[in-house]
Amino acid sequence: MWDDAFPSFLIGLREGLEAGLIVSVLVATLVRAGAKSRLPQVWTGVLGAIALSLSFGAVLTFTAASLSATAQEAFGGTLSVIAVAFVTAMVFWMRRSARNLSGEIREKVTSALAMGTGMLIVTSFLAVGREGLETALFLWTTARAAGESAGPMIGAGIGLVIAAGLCWGLYRRVLKINLTKFFTATGIVLIVIAAGVLGYGLRDLQEGGVLPGKTAFAFDLSQTIDAGSWYGTLVQGVFNLTPSMTWLQVVSYAGYLAVVMTLFVRGVRGTRPAKAEAKTEAKTEAGQAGSAVEEKETDGAAEKAPRRRPAWLIPAAVVAVPAVAAGAVVAFSGSKPAGAQTVAVSEKECGKGFTAPQPGRQTFQMHNTGDKASEVYLVDPATNAVYGEIEGLAPGTTRDLVATVGSGEYAWRCVPTGGKAVTSAPVRVSGGGNVKAVKPVSEEDLAGPLKAYKDYVGKGLATLTDQTGKLSDDIQKGDLDAARTDWLTAHRTYSSLGAAYGTFQDFDKKINGRTAGLPDGVRDKDFTGFHRVEYGLWHGESADDLRGPAQQLQQDTQGLQKAFPTQDFDPSDLPLRTHEILENTLQFELTGDADQGSGTTLATADANLAGTRELLDVLRPLIAARGPQLLTTVNGDIDRVQKLLDAAHHDTAWTPVDKLDATGRARLNGATGQLLEDLAPIPDLLEIRKSA
Repeated sequence: MWDDAFPSFLIGLREGLEAGLIVSVLVATLVRAGAKSRLPQVWTGVLGAIALSLSFGAVLTFTAASLSATAQEAFGGTLSVIAVAFVTAMVFWMRRSARNLSGEIREKVTSALAMGTGMLIVTSFLAVGREGLETALFLWTTARAAGESAGPMIGAGIGLVIAAGLCWGLYRRVLKINLTKFFTATGIVLIVIAAGVLGYGLRDLQEGGVLPGKTAFAFDLSQTIDAGSWYGTLVQGVFNLTPSMTWLQVVSYAGYLAVVMTLFVRGVRGTRPAKAEAKTEAKTEAGQAGSAVEEKETDGAAEKAPRRRPAWLIPAAVVAVPAVAAGAVVAFSGSKPAGAQTVAVSEKECGKGFTAPQPGRQTFQMHNTGDKASEVYLVDPATNAVYGEIEGLAPGTTRDLVATVGSGEYAWRCVPTGGKAVTSAPVRVSGGGNVKAVKPVSEEDLAGPLKAYKDYVGKGLATLTDQTGKLSDDIQKGDLDAARTDWLTAHRTYSSLGAAYGTFQDFDKKINGRTAGLPDGVRDKDFTGFHRVEYGLWHGESADDLRGPAQQLQQDTQGLQKAFPTQDFDPSDLPLRTHEILENTLQFELTGDADQGSGTTLATADANLAGTRELLDVLRPLIAARGPQLLTTVNGDIDRVQKLLDAAHHDTAWTPVDKLDATGRARLNGATGQLLEDLAPIPDLLEIRKSA
């Protein structure tokens, strides 16, 4: 988050300081002119500019949210390029204008005073509004690039607060800052950041189909560079450089940086002969606002015009109008997309309103006209391949379904809860290219992998009962050193069967339950199984204390082995386990929450990874037929996590997770998180979909 915050901190600091300097000079000029009674007009313009900036940010956010996925990429990419143009113009303008800023503003204020109330509001509104709009646009693009808003918002907030403090110090003549040097230094850093934003924006335009070269990669280091490591996060957050970049991104990044940085640095050098003049003007800039407050001020000199309207009316209008306008734009953008078809979903009216759409990315408004919640799929009626889907569409509700349409036949399949699947009449689309759909998966397709996996679990349970028997014998003999070794062996075996835990019913809680939810914690009578024995072995309990828990563990594993062949295993659970095993690993093992003293949660994580690999092996043919590139990515992720776990394994000992150095722990968490992200599509890819 803090890596994502830095670019926004810098833009908040610069833009905040620019806007603050403008306001300071406006206020100082009015005070010097004996027109303090006109200060509310300045603050009205400032508040209006703030409202406009916030409203602009809302319009960007909600407008993008209402677009299709491809349109969002094109929209975001376009705004990123515009933001780069604004930032580039801003750094050059401030480099050139920093020394003369106060004189220009005083001249404008003097003219505004002569023209009346409205012009003073407009002057302050335009002066601050420009900075606010630039800030809103740049923050929106950096938040989009980061994939989250907390970091950029916090960074911008800190920058604005510091800028406000600096402006106050300058106004009160507490601080002196060489503004030319300040804006030059921050300008250089912003040019580097803007180059990254440009590269990210162009990638969005490629993803949105606006620019070519989407698959023309200049390099792809995703298999060798850990994107989740601290250095990977830092580089991506600050510079927007990613492990894989297209030729367009690389050439644009390097070209922008070379051209703009050269012009900027040359311009800075061109100002050096006027060093004495710059120094004088910088001092004037730093002290201009503050000098005004030392003079004697007289309010009565200015003659007040009679008020013909309430004092609050103009400020309220200036602040409210941008917000109302933004609301109208958001409401309009959230309305039905142009050309979108409204298609009925129900047993009786499935597909009603559906006509042959135009090729390309299309949005369909799916309206449930029945009395049951329903799933709905856009399918190829000949092969049942799925182009798009919505699950859990409630009666009377409407949701958008976005799909890419090419040449071929299309139909809607409505599957009401507890009802019969219905398929609409097909329509034919011509003139488009080939569009890849998700090949459907049936229970029959999963029958083979399910049998293979149940055989694997059955053999694992036979091994487990032998291992827990040996563990119990060790404790019966009082050999606690052997018991610690055999405990880890048995627990790793059980953990490698994690994909089947959904069928273990109550046995899993007995065998591998934790203390969460138990009133008496480790002393609770219901705390049993591996973790109960672990606690005793590594907390100095005697063999007599552990004989009962060890025997109970042995009996429970024997009971599980006997019950497993008769337990139901839903075939649809099999793809889910590819993601859920390591999801629990990240939550419990890699945080150390599951540790009861042995310090071996990384050994458990290693066993969980082995279980995930076994599960992927039985599902490999089904995944390969639907997403061959996905397997390549996942295999690379698994190898990366395995390498990090192996580094924590030393002969028979494992490094406790809380003893890992900060870098090693961050790498492991990042690699596991990346693996989870890449495993996430598998359940959808192999989802069993009901056919007509």
